[in-house]
Amino acid sequence: MKRHPFEPARLISGLTALTVGTAYGLDALGIWHAPGPWLFLVIPAGLVLSGITAALWATVRRHRAQDADEPPISQRPETA
Repeated sequence: MKRHPFEPARLISGLTALTVGTAYGLDALGIWHAPGPWLFLVIPAGLVLSGITAALWATVRRHRAQDADEPPISQRPETA
């Protein structure tokens, strides 16, 4: 099976959706009463957090790719 790259933004989005789905399910079963405004605020908050995470992750990957392209200090040509 082909390996997929780790994407933390998708993980956060999935956990947010899973949390809200579980809350709605528990509310429907009568086990837990979910406050309405709380559930409506969790989705946008999760999406904002996911967007911030995606931007940070892209910056980290870009920085690592640039570092991999540079030769080690011992092999750099000396400039006078």
